[in-house]
Amino acid sequence: MAKNKFHDGPGPSQRQLRVGELIRRTLSEVLARGDIHDPELNRMSITVGEVRTSPDLKIATAYVLPLGGKGQEDVLKLLARNKSELRRAVGKKLGLKFTPDLRFQLDQTFDQMDDTRRMLNQDAVRRDIEE
Repeated sequence: MAKNKFHDGPGPSQRQLRVGELIRRTLSEVLARGDIHDPELNRMSITVGEVRTSPDLKIATAYVLPLGGKGQEDVLKLLARNKSELRRAVGKKLGLKFTPDLRFQLDQTFDQMDDTRRMLNQDAVRRDIEE
């Protein structure tokens, strides 16, 4: 099994969790206020569900989803295009010695929840649960 650089060992440290949450909040605020100088990006409502940082805090992966789930590929392109401005905004707000490199991925959490709900609603599964 290949090791994931975000999950080497028992799980993320308290510092990783704290920095990830601070970055998540900052990105959410910046995107909601439209602080980025890109009209295409500012027209979109984007949810930042989670941010995971590498153990050395040099990489931060933000899991994002456009409101309503439409235009997912466009969101990733727009965020990548504005990555340096977003990184600068995060660095300015957080005041960290080193601002992590930002990466963006689609947040699959909602899809997974829908799949789980569908699975639990199947007749065979409901029958097993009720017994």
